[in-house]
Amino acid sequence: MLKRLKQFSALNREDRRVFVKAWFLLGWVRAAILMTSFKRLTGELEHHPELARGTQLDGQQLVKADRIGTLVAMAARYTPWESLCLVQVLVVQRLLAQQHIPGQFYLGVRRESESNVDPKGLSAHAWLQCGEAIVSGAAGHESFTIVSTFSWGAGN
Repeated sequence: MLKRLKQFSALNREDRRVFVKAWFLLGWVRAAILMTSFKRLTGELEHHPELARGTQLDGQQLVKADRIGTLVAMAARYTPWESLCLVQVLVVQRLLAQQHIPGQFYLGVRRESESNVDPKGLSAHAWLQCGEAIVSGAAGHESFTIVSTFSWGAGN
């Protein structure tokens, strides 16, 4: 617990503010996923059935987007509820939209091997990209087939 407190206090004031906001949003989004439809959660976003190409960001936007992704992932490690990739992506998307930073997120699936614990043989993943940079859910995303893309900002 002391280590966590030291890590939090080492953050600058703005990062602490974003971390706390992200922590509460993670809970709100997790509850919303459980209680409402996905379509309702993403209603304000542009839906693309295929791969959508994002717009280029300037250096400052890219740094800010990356930092937001990092802080949300950090906050997700400290929630008492499950805050997996989709929850994190939806929180990062909301925080980026508030900063007027455009991007897109992807939903993907892959077939698992027979030895996997999942009896259905499928797993899903969500990741979020700003420009060419993946700022949330990067780990393993390349092994998933994109089934849907959502974007915001930059003309949407």
